[in-house]
Amino acid sequence: MRRRLVAGNWKMNGDLALLAELDAIAAAAAAHPGVDVAMAVPATLIAPAVQRAPGLAIGAEDVHEADSGAYTGSVSAPMVREAGARFTIVGHSERREYQNETSQDAWAKAAAAHRQGLSVILCCGETGAERDAGRAERVVQAQIEKSLPEQANGDWLTLAYEPRWAIGSGRTPTLEEIAAIHAIARAKMRQLIGEAADAVRILYGGSVTGDNARAIMAVPDVDGALVGGASLTAAKFVPIIEAAG
Repeated sequence: MRRRLVAGNWKMNGDLALLAELDAIAAAAAAHPGVDVAMAVPATLIAPAVQRAPGLAIGAEDVHEADSGAYTGSVSAPMVREAGARFTIVGHSERREYQNETSQDAWAKAAAAHRQGLSVILCCGETGAERDAGRAERVVQAQIEKSLPEQANGDWLTLAYEPRWAIGSGRTPTLEEIAAIHAIARAKMRQLIGEAADAVRILYGGSVTGDNARAIMAVPDVDGALVGGASLTAAKFVPIIEAAG
């Protein structure tokens, strides 16, 4: 059985005052020991978040593919690990869209994180235009094929399907559409890494709320959720943890 995982992503939001929200989130995590709860925060907040909520898995929102070098403004896997991060997100749709990152970039970042002992949430997902053109499944398969790192397995890798058009829009795919993509994602991973794919969790991300989380997580091959805006407050994030439990 794959354990449920509910992971938050604060994106470019938050300050030291917002860390107070982690108190109730950590309490909810402790009350649902069958659910893994993680929170990716801006790099400036990793160390204080670890100190504030040692019971939560605190992670980074991104890392550079190199361990060090002349990459002004970038943050490396060794840096976030030293700050206390236990995982990082890579290949997020907003990085792909706004920073023009490719699946090859995601592959390199995932490999870099793994070398440093970090777990990885690897994101994939289609745009609205790609879905409208009937290409959603092919796009997701191609992204997985190009970004899945070597030695991928469920001990350190989680896949997250997040249709780009659903993020922050209040829209979600139908349960049938979610099931179809998660099924082809599992099949593609089996093709690439064999039986090890069965232990890799696949999260759904894109306008997940306390109202729809239970139904989404009841879909076959949905092992949890990657949550954006609703992770910024305990009032919105805790119901998602409860739904996973």
